[in-house]
Amino acid sequence: MSIKYFTQLIILGLLGLFSVTFSSCSSETQSKNMTDEDSTATVPVEIAVANSGEISAYYSSTATLEADEEAMVVAKVRGIVEKLNVEEGDIVNAGDILAELDEEQLALETQRAKATMDRLKNELNRKEELFQKELISAQEFENANYEYQAQKSDYELTLLQLKYSKIQAPISGVISERLIKAGNMINVDQEVFRITDFDPLLAILHIPEHEMDKLSKGQQALIQVDAIQGASFEGKVLRVSPVVNSETGTFKVTVSVNDQSRQLKPGMFGRVRIVYDTHQDALLIPKNAVISEDGIKSVFVINNKLAYRRNINTGYSNGDNIEVLEGLNPADTVVTIGQSSLQDSALVEIVSF
Repeated sequence: MSIKYFTQLIILGLLGLFSVTFSSCSSETQSKNMTDEDSTATVPVEIAVANSGEISAYYSSTATLEADEEAMVVAKVRGIVEKLNVEEGDIVNAGDILAELDEEQLALETQRAKATMDRLKNELNRKEELFQKELISAQEFENANYEYQAQKSDYELTLLQLKYSKIQAPISGVISERLIKAGNMINVDQEVFRITDFDPLLAILHIPEHEMDKLSKGQQALIQVDAIQGASFEGKVLRVSPVVNSETGTFKVTVSVNDQSRQLKPGMFGRVRIVYDTHQDALLIPKNAVISEDGIKSVFVINNKLAYRRNINTGYSNGDNIEVLEGLNPADTVVTIGQSSLQDSALVEIVSF
């Protein structure tokens, strides 16, 4: 082998070694740069601060609203409807005159009964004088007194029938149904109006027996109905039945609903929440901050722009908040949006979505 050929081999080898070394250094530099970029990447998150407040536990159920009192008004005398004083939807008080019947015949019968009563009264007075003078027997005097008393009762009955010709409201409430028209001939005991008392309305709940120890008379309640979106009405537990239905395993709870605006109506379907316990000064965070996995609840807590995962124990939950019993301190900052992209000790950027 010539010296010239050997020299060429050495030069080619050195060039190859240099190429490999350069390539390796370039790859290490790129890898290092990528690792540095990954280690400094931030995850955008939204946060909230744990704070103290009041939170309550509710028992929730559904019910159809019912009227506390309702009366079907019936006619007490026969007659023709001469005048209607109310219409459906009108508010009435007990004793208000709802309708008036033609009273001409009743008035005449009353006058006749009074005239007969007055005549018998005069006869009784005359026979009393004769009896005192022993000119008539005691039996004749007593018979005159019986006739007068009987006629007096007849007269008072005609007065009562005359009064009944004006149909009155037996209870206060709202005219929910009118069943007659002016000019109708109505008979005794015929239904003419329905009156419903809307104050209060009732929600009747049938609750499983294992909830009995949570509910008691006087507890506050909140009622929402499908027909009135966005509105809530206050109420309270009016009665709690001490008896459990053996067939259904439930007991009855009656909730009274306060509605001064009269927006609620019997028959509306509503959702009822009864407050059975309240915690004061509870540590609260938004519900959407909590992560649940395999029965374990946790949150990400922010400290110096790093997110640390922390397990927690929770208590009552309602609205947008949940109570934290263990695992957090007051004023801790928790992640509410963006947790799915986080790992423990991840660098975060706090933003508003």
